[in-house]
Amino acid sequence: MNRTPYLVAAAAIVFAGLGFAARPMIADAMPGSARPTPEQDRAEVARLDTAFQDATKRNDAGYIEKALDPDYVLVVGKGTVYGRKFLIDSAIKKDVTYEFQDEVPGSQTVRLYGDTAVVTALLRLKGVQEAGPFDKTLWFSDTYVRRQGSWRYVFGQSSIALPEDKAKS
Repeated sequence: MNRTPYLVAAAAIVFAGLGFAARPMIADAMPGSARPTPEQDRAEVARLDTAFQDATKRNDAGYIEKALDPDYVLVVGKGTVYGRKFLIDSAIKKDVTYEFQDEVPGSQTVRLYGDTAVVTALLRLKGVQEAGPFDKTLWFSDTYVRRQGSWRYVFGQSSIALPEDKAKS
């Protein structure tokens, strides 16, 4: 008798009971499984991106390391370019202490282009870093690519801080 379906179901129940920390960082497709629907892909990428924002807020270097593609690049509004290693090291050193690092509710959109997904949302950031306190809202776009059945976070770009009247849009 093939016990694989039972083992997969048992593992799913165990992982579900363990909560957020046990969830996969990047969704893996089961070999031979049907390709997810566009709605499932959008929901999964949205979940991954929201989880990444939360990990950043908590300076969870382990999650950040697993979520970012080895060739990951972030370009911020003032034109500075950061790589994967910088973000991981910054989280380890806790260079920033966040009060907020959250998407503005209802602002997230996930667009699919085959095996590429682009997440766009308003992001509220408030915290303290070496240069002092900050409190700003900005637009960001995060790009994910499906590689070997898994969504990988490959590129991020953010706007400059929005003026007060635009930050509430």
